[in-house]
Order: sequence, then structure tokens, then C-alpha cells
Amino acid sequence: NSQQEKYIQSRGIYINKRNIWHTLESKYEKDYENAIKYYSEALELNPSNAIYYSNRSLAYLRTECYGYALADATKALEVDKNYIKGYYRRATSNMALGKFKAALKDYETVVRVRPNDKDARMKYQECNKIVKQKAFERAIASDETKKSVVDSLDIENMTIEDDYTGPKLEDGKVTLKFMKEMMDWFKDQKKLHRKCAYQILVQVKDVLSKLPSLVEITLKETEKITICGDTHGQYYDLLNIFKLNGLPSDTNPYLFNGDFVDRGSFSVEVILTLFGFKLLYPNNFHLLRGNHETDNMNQMYGFEGEVKAKYTAQMFQLFSEVFQWLPLAQCINNKVLVMHGGLFSEDGVTLEDLRKIDRNRQPPDSGPMCDLLWSDPQPQNGRSISKRGVSCQFGPDVTERFLEQNKLDFIVRSHEVKAEGYEVTHSGKCITVFSAPNYCDQMGNKGAYIHLRGSDLKPEFHQFTAVPHPNVKPMAYANTLMQLGMM
Repeated sequence: NSQQEKYIQSRGIYINKRNIWHTLESKYEKDYENAIKYYSEALELNPSNAIYYSNRSLAYLRTECYGYALADATKALEVDKNYIKGYYRRATSNMALGKFKAALKDYETVVRVRPNDKDARMKYQECNKIVKQKAFERAIASDETKKSVVDSLDIENMTIEDDYTGPKLEDGKVTLKFMKEMMDWFKDQKKLHRKCAYQILVQVKDVLSKLPSLVEITLKETEKITICGDTHGQYYDLLNIFKLNGLPSDTNPYLFNGDFVDRGSFSVEVILTLFGFKLLYPNNFHLLRGNHETDNMNQMYGFEGEVKAKYTAQMFQLFSEVFQWLPLAQCINNKVLVMHGGLFSEDGVTLEDLRKIDRNRQPPDSGPMCDLLWSDPQPQNGRSISKRGVSCQFGPDVTERFLEQNKLDFIVRSHEVKAEGYEVTHSGKCITVFSAPNYCDQMGNKGAYIHLRGSDLKPEFHQFTAVPHPNVKPMAYANTLMQLGMM
């Protein structure tokens, strides 16, 4: 209609004879936020256009709003049940959410209608393989008799070959000398010997398993701590943090707030470095679990594939065991609560509830453990359905009530890319920090870290930009379902 045409012309967007927004995808190829904005405006003018819903679904997928992507793909199919891209988008959304059976059903539909589509057939076959693998794992699983990988390792008798010239633990212990040598070794894209990697993993599992689910620390007036957000396998940016802010030490403590792995293709190097520092400074180097320290995420977004490529499937299983022991939250001076995701789907959760969480497992689909890893803040009061399709979004009033009940000043969380590397919301009571600059080599965002001092607990923000890294693309080890184009 004339109103649509006038709006479209004002955006400089070409319309072909079928009245479809022919160039919007290319015009906003990497500016997904604007694509979402303009498709939303288009849908207000024409709410019965399956293509608009499908294309907005793709933009949501690119910005990791998988819940919204799933809703739009479903809406596209409600408008036009024969719109094949809708099935494709819905399958991709369900895959990203780890809902493999639902994804398989839609891939089957696409393949049936388009039997010569090689990409669709490949994704169908890959998804089918995952569904069968999950069924097999459930069949052989035993709740009580599952043994640790540690029980099957004979690390002492692992041989370090004579031609290996890299770093080695000293008498089985991590030292500062070892850490510096290992970081340089990784910087040159060399692989730590598997014996050393296993030694680190076994020892850090022991350290983490003795920690509570809620770690509580006290900063003296003269002390400060550095809080970092997501690093996502961006090893060279991690080295830059240490260059800018100093190496970790007992007098330069750090807290890394989850999502150490996946997406970036140097996740093994990131996590072994962080685990090494945890062993070197167990009381002053802190690690919290993120939603990507989980099996489903690792299977889709690269870490499992990376560990298998650089080491073995057995080592990935040990990583999985270690991740389950990562604490879920940290309280500083009884006033600041740090967690990866955010607050809770229901009111009334207390710090004592967090202390009681049995974390040694894969996270459930709901409840406090899930929320700590997955939830996000929103500007409006109340709660709403999560854009991610997991947990919830919580408003300023939710934050205010939680802080008041638990006698806290503010929360620090991560989990979301921010253009400036950090964001302060909810009247200063909810702070987001994200430490992976130019996320996935395409977002153009800054990274940031926070200093908190014991004297006043006032956050000081420090920003930094991405540094060059070797020519290995993000998602290089990801499941092929997440690597390829989305039809």
C-alpha cells in the first residue's frame, strides 16, 4: 500500500515486483540491531508477511536472541505454513537452544520439500546424529555409578617425549615461571603437552570442588579486585588484559565472570591459562561459571570440537567435570554480588539459597542455578520472557527488591555484548561487564574490566580494544550446524 511504499522509499530500500524488501538483508548485513528495528516497523505496517518474520528471526539469531528468533520463525509459519524458510529458521533456533528433537522435525520438513538442497540435508544428517548420540548417552548413563575420568588416568606414567621443548610443571606444581612460559608458548600457537594439561585439570578440579557455590570474600580498605566479563576463547585479548592491568598475583587479584570458552578459537589456551592462575593463587584468583561452561553449549559453539582437535574426547569429558565444580556467584564485602547471568525468575531468593545450590551437574532448565547463568536485565519493571529462550528478563524493581532483601548495594554480571564493554542500568544497581572486544571478529565492541576497591566499592571502568590475533576464524571448531549460512 502507499503507506508501506512511502516508508520503504524513505529508507532507500529497493522493492522488486513481488513487493518484497529485496535488499534489506544486504543493506544491514552486520547491523543486526537496525535490521531488527526496521523489520519491526515493517511488521507494524504489514503483520501478515511471513518473510518479514523470517528475516527478523535471522537477525535475532545473529544477535543470540534465540527465544525471539524461535518466536518469529513460529509466527512466520502461522502466517504461511508452506514457507520453507520458516521451518529452516525454527530448526536453527531450536538447535541453538539445544532442542535437538524439535529441530530435527523441521529439518525433515525442509529436506522433504527440497531434496536437492545439500546444505539442508547436511544439517538434517548432523542433527539426526546428535539426537541419536543423546539417546545413546541417556541409555548408558547411570546415576550412581558414573566414574570420573580421573579414575581412568595414569598421569604419572604419561611420557613427555624428548622432542617436546615446551613448558612443564615443576615437580607437578604450577609456578609463575611455568605460567609465563606457557602463555608465551600459547602465544606462538604451540600446544601444551597433554600430561601437563591433565595435571592442571586434575588439580584444579580438586581445588574447585572444595569451594562453596557462593564464594564470599573480603577486601581490605587498601585492596582492589579486577572483575572481567566474558572472554570467549579470545586468548590474545586475554593477554592484553594482563598487559594493561598486570599479571594476577596475591596483591593483584582477579575475578573472571564465566564464558571463558566457545566461539573464539583459542578457548583451550584461555581456559588452561585461567586454570593455571587459579592453582597458582587459589585465594586471589576467582572463576565463576557461565552458561557456556556446559555440555550443550560446548557441543554447538566450538569448545568440544577444539579440545578433540587439539587433544582427545577424554580430555573434553574431564573439562566437563571440572566446569561442573565452578562456583556460581561471588559476594564481595557483603555488599556486591557477582554472577554471570543475573537475577531470578521469582522473588524471595536469598544468599543462603545460593549457598545451598548443588552445582555439580549440568544446569537445569529453570530455577536459581539456571537464572544465575542465563537471565538478563530489562529497562521496564517486572519480568518478561527471555529473548534467549532460557530463564527470564528482570526489571529495576526486581533488582531493587533483591538487593534490599539481601542487604546488598549492587550486582555485577556479564553475559551480554556491550558496545562500550560495560553498561550501568537499574539506577546504578545492575552493572554489565564484557571483556571480549570485537566479539567474534565482527561486533566492533570495546572490552572492559572493573576495579572495585575495598575502601568504597565504587566501580571504576577500564576499556580496551581488540588486538590482532593469528588468522584462525572464530567458530572454527564449532558444530557445522552453527558454522554454515542460515538459508
